Amino acid sequence: MQTTKENNMPAFSTDVHAHLAPINVNRINSISGVEWNAQNNALIVDGHKVGISNLFSPPKLLEWLDRYNISKALVSIPPPLYRQQLSATDSAEWSQYLNDELLVIKQASNGKLGALIYLPAEHPDVSLDLLNRYKLSQFDGVALAAGGHPKIDYSALEYTSIWEILNQNNFFTFIHPGTCADPRLSAYYLENLVGNPHETGIAASHLIMAGIPSKFPNIRFCLAHGGGSLTSLIGRLERGFDTSRPGLDLNVERPLQAVKRFYADCICHDASLLDHAQKLFGNDHVLFGSDWPFPMGITDPATFFQK
Repeated sequence: MQTTKENNMPAFSTDVHAHLAPINVNRINSISGVEWNAQNNALIVDGHKVGISNLFSPPKLLEWLDRYNISKALVSIPPPLYRQQLSATDSAEWSQYLNDELLVIKQASNGKLGALIYLPAEHPDVSLDLLNRYKLSQFDGVALAAGGHPKIDYSALEYTSIWEILNQNNFFTFIHPGTCADPRLSAYYLENLVGNPHETGIAASHLIMAGIPSKFPNIRFCLAHGGGSLTSLIGRLERGFDTSRPGLDLNVERPLQAVKRFYADCICHDASLLDHAQKLFGNDHVLFGSDWPFPMGITDPATFFQK
């Protein structure tokens, strides 16, 4: 998936970062820990209310795409639905529900919405089973949490079989932050403002230092929020190679080369940072993403790129 450049703006052919929370009343209320409250148009997830109404409305997303002449959106579930504390058995049930219903949304959209299969990365065996369970050509890619669970370490060997399947299928692989476990970020909304890019930077750093992008070159890793903190860390990672820091495998592809294999969405919230991301990843590797329908996203693409 590539974009073209006109007037220094990424093309709006596809929004790679849009969220929906699938609601099938006949199924969801039978799943432990979740409850659909139709009266308040809200989903209760493990005791927490998810109440952004547009999350539950594919027609609203389709209207938004038409308003801004965006041809398609790749839909992934929002972080409140990750439920990373679940056991492997419960996670498998929940993930299958989500992915089944994402396909229903896609099939009803007349080609306007794509679906990113959600893999619960904290359970590599469950993720692998999901990849083997579905006909992968039905999906437009995969969505992975950047972190949010201590078992998520994308340099670990447990993920090798997953990378092999994604590589064989040339999969677009969207890495999106979930929660950040640092208690210092509980104030001032910092868990989102600082924690989100931090988690993405950690995930990408593990991939780079383990040489995953070069070992599996057909995986199109795409990092949320302009690449997160990776754009600031990449020079320091490179310096680690320059100075042969302990623990590094100096035989893998160097960070400044590896980063060119990544894609990122354009959600940088600052024109100079967007320019930096384009220089680092390459113009055609910075893709349009809105983070629809969240307030931290891009609500008006035309206004955003005029800044």
